[in-house]
Amino acid sequence: MLERMIQKRPPWLVASPGVPAIAISTRIRLARNIEAFPFPGRCSDDQRRDVISAVTEAAKGATALRTAQLLMIEALTPVDKQLLVERRLASPEFVRQAAPAALLVTPDETCSIMINEEDHLRMQVLRPELHIDHAWSSVDELDTQLEESLQYAYSSRFGYLTACPTNVGTGLRVSVMLHLPALVHEHKIGGVISAVGKIGIAVRGFYGENSEAQGHLFQVSNQVTLGRGESDIIRQLQQIVGRIIDHEAKLRETLIKNAPHQIRNDVGRAFGTLKYAEILTSQEATELLSVLLMGIDLHVFDEIDRATVSQLMIDTQPAHVQILCGKELTTEQRDLERARIIRERLNTRADHA
Repeated sequence: MLERMIQKRPPWLVASPGVPAIAISTRIRLARNIEAFPFPGRCSDDQRRDVISAVTEAAKGATALRTAQLLMIEALTPVDKQLLVERRLASPEFVRQAAPAALLVTPDETCSIMINEEDHLRMQVLRPELHIDHAWSSVDELDTQLEESLQYAYSSRFGYLTACPTNVGTGLRVSVMLHLPALVHEHKIGGVISAVGKIGIAVRGFYGENSEAQGHLFQVSNQVTLGRGESDIIRQLQQIVGRIIDHEAKLRETLIKNAPHQIRNDVGRAFGTLKYAEILTSQEATELLSVLLMGIDLHVFDEIDRATVSQLMIDTQPAHVQILCGKELTTEQRDLERARIIRERLNTRADHA
């Protein structure tokens, strides 16, 4: 399955034609624990294996998981584990652990469950662009079907019980990945992060918690679930994300109106570097590809289509580069191969443009 993954774009990267994709993807995650077992941090290895068996059995009755594959984390190579992180199917902390853990994932990568992460179940649904309601209805249905076979740890006073107090209650984490190059370019992203943080909204990097931003990509999500209903959490995040998107869109309009030559210069330089560079780090490649995406969205760059650039954003991540090359590589080798992959694809696409 992992080999097949890399042959196609993640569904959350597929944007609607002709639409500036400020909102790249939506992810909704639910944290649940099984009443009969301690939280994963206190489970024995045997108990963790029993949790995997219980969840796997329950998944047979879930419509969304009928074609899901079970991946035992301990059986994966370091590159395979990193691939799951880069595809946004697993958290970095989850794949690093040595204790028994597993991932249930559908072939189209839109639905998955991390078993024995911080909680027994971290189920998630991924959708492209801004589709919070659609993602919520899907994960809510999955949760209901699993609960027919699993007795969740639940308190009539507090709601669903989780290992981390911030997830107690609904256990709901709504995240939207946003592409915000104009806010970064105008040095306004810090103010946005500070402002939304005061009302319980977190802005994190590409891989979520404890990760840094790459390619002007940020994950915006709720932080607290206790004492709040699902509809309230979803409504607030939709409003906040909508405001951030409006802010970014207006800044883009201002940039192209007031500094068109600077924008074209930045985009042209990014394209030139990507097209001819011999060595590119992951961070550098992602930042330069992000500039190309902004150029495409502002209609100042049409030599490469958005689909090619967005695919390169994922294919140039460390694990993807190694799997594409068919072998493990050192950091220096990855930087060389990354540049080669980008050169080949940009030149091929430009020749056909």
